[in-house]
Amino acid sequence: MGNKCCSRRHDPDRPLVYPAYKKNEAGFTTCPSLENRYTGEPNNRVVSRRPADIVRTRNPGTCITNGGRRVVKALCAYTARAESDISFRKGDRMEVLSDAEPDWWRVLHLTTRREGLVPANFVAEESSVECEDWFFPHVSRKEADKLLLAEINPRGTFLVRPAEHNPHGFSLSVKDWEEGRGYHVKHYKIKPLDNGGFYIATNQTFPSLPALVMSYTKNALGLCHVLARPCPKPEPQMWDLGPELRDKWEIPRSQIQLIKKLGQGNFGEVYYGKWCNSIEVAVKTLREGTMSTQAFLQEAAIMKKFRHKRLVALYAVCSQQEPVYIVQEYMCKGSLLEFLRNGEGKTLLFEDLVYIAAQVASGMAYLESKLLIHRDLAARNVLIGDNNVAKICDFGLARVIEDNEYCPKQGSRFPVKWTAPEAIIYGRFSIKSDVWSYGILLMELFTYGQIPYPGLHGKEVIEQVERGYRMPKPVGHYLPDAIYGLMLQCWDAIPEKRPTFEFLNHYFESFTVTSETPYREVQD
Repeated sequence: MGNKCCSRRHDPDRPLVYPAYKKNEAGFTTCPSLENRYTGEPNNRVVSRRPADIVRTRNPGTCITNGGRRVVKALCAYTARAESDISFRKGDRMEVLSDAEPDWWRVLHLTTRREGLVPANFVAEESSVECEDWFFPHVSRKEADKLLLAEINPRGTFLVRPAEHNPHGFSLSVKDWEEGRGYHVKHYKIKPLDNGGFYIATNQTFPSLPALVMSYTKNALGLCHVLARPCPKPEPQMWDLGPELRDKWEIPRSQIQLIKKLGQGNFGEVYYGKWCNSIEVAVKTLREGTMSTQAFLQEAAIMKKFRHKRLVALYAVCSQQEPVYIVQEYMCKGSLLEFLRNGEGKTLLFEDLVYIAAQVASGMAYLESKLLIHRDLAARNVLIGDNNVAKICDFGLARVIEDNEYCPKQGSRFPVKWTAPEAIIYGRFSIKSDVWSYGILLMELFTYGQIPYPGLHGKEVIEQVERGYRMPKPVGHYLPDAIYGLMLQCWDAIPEKRPTFEFLNHYFESFTVTSETPYREVQD
């Protein structure tokens, strides 16, 4: 039976589905293209990609194959966490019975014949390009560089990702080595043909992305190196502790084991712990009287609803008794502030700092797009994981804190040095006051955790800033004039003149590109 939705002239919002091909000797299959493409940026908006929710939803136009059955393939292994979900291994095939919920799909495992729920972002349509180990659908150029340059990856390790400036194209990123330059990443544009298919060099065209990749695994054909092996993929993000908690996230305190105290904040303590003795979590305990439980639960509901790969996932709460527990994603390197001052962050290179700045801007651009305000953006509220992955935490909590010293006054705990003057004086918090705070965070970042406005106390900072004083460019740390100039823009006295996070994200995503080998194509 013909499959109309597999024609080459396609709607970019529908996945390309190709007939299944046999695997070649390198283990690559010639199966298809991209799902859910984003639109190109408007003429004068500077944005690399829209900050999207990381909630998988199936496009109604998805092709159904396998005799009318919808079959998905496991991208990695998963161990069941409750009676309602099922375990599977990488490569297992499952028939989708229901995808009514965006995060958990009901499937029939085609080998074990077990029926149950699976996390939707752990599987992909069997005949879609998302099945391929080399396809990374949500990775930017900087992220591609970071993943490929891991020490375990040999020369020729590669990945394919959506192009940042061409809504119908892709980019091929390859790890290379040259004497005098060492290991680095080269990026090649993969362009679409008008009548279907793709090419890097015009004298070599291919009917599909898998066909292109397969060809370059056999012969470099002008690339810097033959495509040796796909880049290892990070495990997909889990947004829930388990399927039973996808709608109900108040959990019994008995399910949480506090194992090790990680630190103490203004409003309680932070612990490393486990949920049901199995899943690693971070637990924040809130001191009695810190906030109204009802107000906190309302805010937590907002925090759990909005999801982005640069925001720490909120898993659950224990609010039936004091102290309230906030159970969230565990980030193994701790806060950015402590990481820079006392951890591995002390030895970070300049490009690593730029990568962290880009990630924080990406998370804030998402909040900006959802009209959400953080109110307490600072290095202490950014957490670091493996491979210098950065995520923002505690967005929204400052709004419900009931503490006279944590309000727009000169209380000892109010973060005066991070707060915009209009928020301190008039209580006017906005996304633009968050931009001011981001500028302060940049100073913390590029000075490896130095306290802002060294030598000045809170009241002096308020007075000096009102008179037009701004922190000078640091002397003892490398900071390009361009980035310092951007900080000054973030600290403009007129909120409307401060840049958007969308712009800031694009700025740091593309920073240093001109000092690297140009984004090149294979010559004909």
